[in-house]
Amino acid sequence: MPQRHKIMKRGLLMAKYVVSTVALLLIVIVCGISYADNAYMMTKEQLLPLLGKSDVIVIDVRTNYSWDKSDVKIKGALREETMRFGSWMNKYPKDKTIVLYCD
Repeated sequence: MPQRHKIMKRGLLMAKYVVSTVALLLIVIVCGISYADNAYMMTKEQLLPLLGKSDVIVIDVRTNYSWDKSDVKIKGALREETMRFGSWMNKYPKDKTIVLYCD
């Protein structure tokens, strides 16, 4: 029975991360509509030439679970908590290109 409890707990934890990711995406979409008419998705090939530029800020907003399990991190990217979007979204300058990295 303890093993089954662990599996159920893991499933609930994963569901929580999925819900928080969807919530973040909705927030990003709403903020994107209200703050930037030119917001769009980009590929890693499109991002690569932007890395290191002073007018570009890359923010890694993956869930803690995804970030912890990943071997892939973008050099120079800032890390922000997904669920605390409202507390950090205004601390970045509006005149910079903000790239949110999520999975």
